[in-house]
Amino acid sequence: MKFSSFLKTVAAVGVAGGLTAAVSMDANAADKRVKWKMHSTFGSKLTQLGTGGKRFEKLIKEISGGNIQIKFFEPGALVPALQGFDAVQAGSVDASWGAAGYWVGKIPAAGFFTAVPFGPRASEYLAWIKFGGGQELYDELYAEQGVKGVFCGIIAPEASGWFRKEIKGLDDLKGLKMRFFGLGARVMEKMGVSTQLLASGDIFPALERGTIDATEFSMPAIDLKLGFYQVAKHYYFPGWHQQSSILELLVKKDKWDALSDTQRMQILHTCDANIAYMLAEGEAIQVAALQELQSKGVTLHRWPQDFLDALQKAWDEVLAEESAKNAGFKKVAESLGKFRENYKTWKDMGYLN
Repeated sequence: MKFSSFLKTVAAVGVAGGLTAAVSMDANAADKRVKWKMHSTFGSKLTQLGTGGKRFEKLIKEISGGNIQIKFFEPGALVPALQGFDAVQAGSVDASWGAAGYWVGKIPAAGFFTAVPFGPRASEYLAWIKFGGGQELYDELYAEQGVKGVFCGIIAPEASGWFRKEIKGLDDLKGLKMRFFGLGARVMEKMGVSTQLLASGDIFPALERGTIDATEFSMPAIDLKLGFYQVAKHYYFPGWHQQSSILELLVKKDKWDALSDTQRMQILHTCDANIAYMLAEGEAIQVAALQELQSKGVTLHRWPQDFLDALQKAWDEVLAEESAKNAGFKKVAESLGKFRENYKTWKDMGYLN
């Protein structure tokens, strides 16, 4: 090859390479850098519930190469802890980290997308969401409100509650004032309990002052962090109302739709990674937490079967009543119920009792 021809070839390759780089840069430029402020329902130091949101903040920045930056803000820094949905819907915050069960006043069926009384463990829950129609129902309900939700965390079973006095029979529940979350609160009301929903940071002061007599919140490792053992010494299991609990990222739908396909996929896959991490972490940290609680004088109790049977009966009544009142609630309840009925064959055959 003549030297002049070689130079032409090199020049052509250089131009082609330059065009490729330009196309790549143009593609990246098309993904406008995202900088969102994310309200959190939970404090950043709160085991799993808060630290999971902080982990998402860090992970999405790393996975996107800094193209997506979602800054975590403590409860109350932008809006009060339990006003994340309204703030996202109104566009006053870009995103929110929390749980769907806090929005049942706005969307009665939302409770099914955090935890279900006598409901599925994490593996079955995720199977319904990803392959049984749960995701589609969730998207449909939220789209009606102009909001996009992304499942972004899941935690292991919760405890059933903290009580100042030992509960020796169902009658001991009647008249108690208790902090309770989600669909389980309706069940407890049927048992004669007066329930109220409090944000995590408000529970201990209410329990200490006697504004409430008892509380449930989460799993041992989380409850330990909140110090309930200082006021109440009787800790009950199993968490019949939350055998697993899902966390979510909320974004106003038009903001979500304005993202590129790549950006949406980066957020979705980051949340999937966060789900796997949080589930494994939650299962790993409970034993040490239980041991520490016992060392602080806490008595661990397990509800007798007749007590659980009574709660199950009350839940069946709530399910029927709410389904009769709200079409969306009924639709989601029937979807999950049908999935669980079919899944039971595999559950009974594939798993040890």
